[in-house]
Amino acid sequence: MHIKVSFPQVQYFSRRYILECTHKSFLLMPHTLVDNSKLWENVLVEVELAVSKANFSTWFKGTYILKQEEGIVFVSVPNAFVKDWLNNKYHNTILKILRSFSEQVRALEYIVTKEEGRKKESSEAPRTFTQQSNTELPLHDFYINKEDNLNPKYTFESFVVGPFNELAHAAAQAVVKKPGFAYNPFFVYGNTGLGKTHLTQAIGNHIKLAHPGKKVYYLTSEKFVIEYMNAVSVNSQKVNQFKEKYRKYDVLIVDDIQFFAGKDRSQEEIFHLFNSLYENNKQIIFSSDKHPNFIPNLEERLKSRFGAGMIVDIPNPDMESRLAILRSKVLQNNIPVSPEALEYLASSVEGSIRELEGILNSIVCQFQLKGLELGLNEIKNLIKNSIKPKKMVAVKDVIKIIANFYQIEENSIYDKTRKKEVVKPRQVIMFLLREDFNISYPSIGEKLGGRDHTTVIHSCEKIKEELKSDNLLVQEIAEIRTMLV
Repeated sequence: MHIKVSFPQVQYFSRRYILECTHKSFLLMPHTLVDNSKLWENVLVEVELAVSKANFSTWFKGTYILKQEEGIVFVSVPNAFVKDWLNNKYHNTILKILRSFSEQVRALEYIVTKEEGRKKESSEAPRTFTQQSNTELPLHDFYINKEDNLNPKYTFESFVVGPFNELAHAAAQAVVKKPGFAYNPFFVYGNTGLGKTHLTQAIGNHIKLAHPGKKVYYLTSEKFVIEYMNAVSVNSQKVNQFKEKYRKYDVLIVDDIQFFAGKDRSQEEIFHLFNSLYENNKQIIFSSDKHPNFIPNLEERLKSRFGAGMIVDIPNPDMESRLAILRSKVLQNNIPVSPEALEYLASSVEGSIRELEGILNSIVCQFQLKGLELGLNEIKNLIKNSIKPKKMVAVKDVIKIIANFYQIEENSIYDKTRKKEVVKPRQVIMFLLREDFNISYPSIGEKLGGRDHTTVIHSCEKIKEELKSDNLLVQEIAEIRTMLV
C-alpha cells in the first residue's frame, strides 16, 4: 500500500510547522526588525506544546510583549496573580524559548497592564518584516481568516496520507466533490493530535476555492455554546440573530463535539440548526475525540443525526505511516538522520503525530547545535526520557474481554473451529494484539492455539479492509478499545 506524501511542503497536524518555518527568520533578522507580536505568537506556539491546554488557557491568555529594551523583554500580563505564577512556574521556560528566537534577549520581566496598553502596542508594532529570505514561507499565508476561522495552511496538499487515515481522507475527498449531498453530515473522530482539525479545515478551504460563492465557517463547540448562552442571557432578539447567523452558511464545521455533553440547551439548539442546514442540502462537518455513540450525556436524537451520513475514525498511525512522516520531516529540514535511527523512532513512538513531531523537533534542535549526523545511539540517548512506556496487557486478558464482548466461550478462541461466531472475534483479537500492542505475528499465532503467522497476517489484513466499509465493526472495535485501556 502506497503512502502519498507531498514534498517539499509537507506540513503537519500541529502549529509546530509554523514555528519551525519562522524560527530561522527570527535568528537571521536584525533585532530592531523583530515584530514583538509575531515573536510572542511563536513563543506561545512553543509553550502550548509544552503545557496542558488548561494551563495554557489560564496563564498565557491575554499576554503579549509590551516592549524590548537593552536585551530585556517586558511581557504584559492581565493581573498580579498571573505575573507571580509565570514568574514562579514558567519563567525559565519562557526565557529559554525567547532566547532560541533572539540571542539578544538576556532577561525577562512581567508588567501588569490594562487592555489599553495592548491596543497602543499593537498600533505601534511594525506590520511586516522588511527583510526576508526567499526560502522563508510568508507569514501572512498562515493567518487565520477572521471571516470563516479557517487556517489556510490546512489543505489536502499538506495532509500526509497513510493506511491509518486513508479512509477519512477518501471520504473527505468525496465531500468536497458533492458538498451537501455526499456524506452529509461528515463526522470524523479520533484521539488528539491525529489530524482531525487539519482534515476538516482542508475540506472548508477546498470548497472555498472550488465554490467561491459558498459561505464556509469553522468553530469549536465550546465557542458555539458560549456564544449561544451569551445570546440567551440578553434577549430573544439576540437569540434570533444567533440562529440567523449560523443558518446562512453553506458549510458549517464544528470541532470537538464532545463539549456538548451534558449541555441540554446547547444540544437543543445544535439539533435545530442541524435540521435547518440538512434540509437545505448544506454540508455539515463534525469532529470529536470519540465516536458519537460513546459521548456521555449526548441526546439520542443527536447521535442519530450524526450517524445519518458518514462516521469515520482516524486511529494512531501505523509503523509504515510513522516512518513516512519522519522521512518527510528530515527531508524538509535537510537533517541527516540514519535510516536505522528513523526506523527506531517510528517503532518506538506509537502515540499521536503531534507526539512524533515533538520528539523529532528535539532531534532537529540537537542537529542545529552540533551540526553532525545523528546516529542510532545518539538518538536513543536523546529520546530515552521522552518515549512513553508501551501499553502493557496480558494476552489472556484481551482474549477474555473480547470473548465476553461477543458473548462466546473464551476457550473457543483457541479451538480449530471455523464457526462464524468464533472466527470474527478471533480475527479482532489478532488485529488488536498487532495494532495496539505491537505483538509479533508469530507470537500472536502461538498464543492463540499454535496458529501459523500467515493466518494471523491474513486475519489482520481482513479486519483492516472491513473497517473501511463496515461501520458496525468500526463501532465495535472502538468500544473494545475503551475496555482495554
